[in-house]
Amino acid sequence: MSKKLSKRQLSVLGDLFSDSELSAEQVLQKHNVSQNLYSKWLSDESYIAEMDSRMQLLDRNSRLLIAKYASLAAAKLIALTDSENQETARKACLDIINLLKDESQKTGSDSAEPILRTPPNINPALAEKLLATIAEQ
Repeated sequence: MSKKLSKRQLSVLGDLFSDSELSAEQVLQKHNVSQNLYSKWLSDESYIAEMDSRMQLLDRNSRLLIAKYASLAAAKLIALTDSENQETARKACLDIINLLKDESQKTGSDSAEPILRTPPNINPALAEKLLATIAEQ
């Protein structure tokens, strides 16, 4: 059974995980917590469990935010392939190619496969532009 954390420990954790711009050192100073005491807290299983729980929550929230805006980011990246600035268009094409490579590595498929076939959501003009960018390399 894990022990309860003190109000002071919870307050420090609250500030460490808040949206304030205080550094960890500033949070400890604010709560008058010495490095020695904080080191003891970091060896306390209950304190670490609470810290890990808060980090997991932040990680989940971050992944949710990224998932929420991924399609918008992808659409903007694809729109950049039509930029009048050739360097911007080229970099957007390379970013798309790298994203396709990364995705194929996650799924364990041949890394060249997604580039050699047109993914169903990419129009033929964009696929042609991507292939031209590959050829330039």
